[in-house]
Amino acid sequence: MSPVPSSFRLVAATGIHRGDRPYQQDQVEIIPHPRVQGCLLAVVADGMGGKSGGRKAADQVVLTARQIFDRYVPSKDDGAQAMLQLISEAHLMIRLTAMAFEEEPHSTVASFIVNPDLTAHLAHAGDSRIYHFKGPEMASRTLDHSYVQRLVDEGQITEDEANVHPQANLLTGCLGTQTEPIVSQSRIEQLEIGDSLLVCSDGLWHYFTPKEIGAIVHTLPPREAVEMLVSKARHRARAGGDNLSLALVRVEASA
Repeated sequence: MSPVPSSFRLVAATGIHRGDRPYQQDQVEIIPHPRVQGCLLAVVADGMGGKSGGRKAADQVVLTARQIFDRYVPSKDDGAQAMLQLISEAHLMIRLTAMAFEEEPHSTVASFIVNPDLTAHLAHAGDSRIYHFKGPEMASRTLDHSYVQRLVDEGQITEDEANVHPQANLLTGCLGTQTEPIVSQSRIEQLEIGDSLLVCSDGLWHYFTPKEIGAIVHTLPPREAVEMLVSKARHRARAGGDNLSLALVRVEASA
């Protein structure tokens, strides 16, 4: 493993758009650590369940993320454990909201912590994704908890076929359901200068190949990259687009 760069900065940007839906049920946030420089948490939540139910669920995910991260101490706490706690507590709070308001609010979650030593902890439930790019090349991405991802895994359909499958929106796990959510986690041992992490809802990733996303996040500064991705997704949706949200974090050398 190469040594942690002595001087680096995390450059970040978020984007959100209602798409062509009557309500915005996505939420996205990048939270700098309140006490530790070079440490942040990014989270995307794609809410589902009526005009207010889905938004309440997504809001609950972001609120829980803030509370967990506020208590997080990078030098001694386990980032993987913090991610698990975020998801389990958000799931519980959404379930309690459902009981109180007699609604069926659900939400996906995709989130990551970047630590000052440039390790990263990733976790998700549902079909919001996290991509890791090294320069323009995709190093990895999360696998959706969805029916079509299962068909891809079993070799029954291709990735391209999954994108246009009539049941592409059918999830096999998310927050707020009767059963405990499926949670997938991973760890990046060390981010390097030029690496990017992108977390986004399906309203965004649905319209791009990883190669296209990689070219954009590598070529443009994060703020411009986010604007370009939102603009292209809106154009490609042809007035039929879902809510979309994304957060982009890039590791750059300090000037």
